[in-house]
Amino acid sequence: MPHTDTLTASLEDYLEAISQIITDKQAVRPKDIARRLQVSNASVTGALRTLADKGLINYTPFDVITLTSNGKVAAEDVIHRHEVLRDFFIKVLAVEPSAADQAACRMEHSIPEVILDRFIQFAEFVEFCPRGGSKWIAGFGIQCDHSSTSENCEKCVTGTLEEVKRRRPPKGRKTRTSSKLGEKPGGGR
Repeated sequence: MPHTDTLTASLEDYLEAISQIITDKQAVRPKDIARRLQVSNASVTGALRTLADKGLINYTPFDVITLTSNGKVAAEDVIHRHEVLRDFFIKVLAVEPSAADQAACRMEHSIPEVILDRFIQFAEFVEFCPRGGSKWIAGFGIQCDHSSTSENCEKCVTGTLEEVKRRRPPKGRKTRTSSKLGEKPGGGR
């Protein structure tokens, strides 16, 4: 992807806005971008010229703006980073959606790919781990909204143990046995 490694946060915002407007309206004009980003028309013109020079958009004055194939890739990358961060803040940290969106917008421009991948892995772990999931996340939200005390932790642990006990099969009912890794069904290797 030529020249995209030198994009400023502002230029990434322009690419993101162009992509989103294309999704919403199929056609992008400078005034649409100015309205979305709440900037002047002169600022938009300067950014569009820079993006066109970098080969990320097709731009001529008084015509619609389109993303080049490299521009689409760059815009999708910015949008992906934004969505990952926003979802992490909402789903894992229990942040209000509007605050999560604002924070993601500020952070999306500087987060390294390796850190972003860890955010994704951790969010998936929390969501799907039997010890985690939505109840665990909700508990974190409650802790953030109320004081963090050991009494609250004890209530949470007690509630979790009661939930585990309720899930146990009744006495006398046979449970499935699980095999170990590498073991064939029936106990052989």
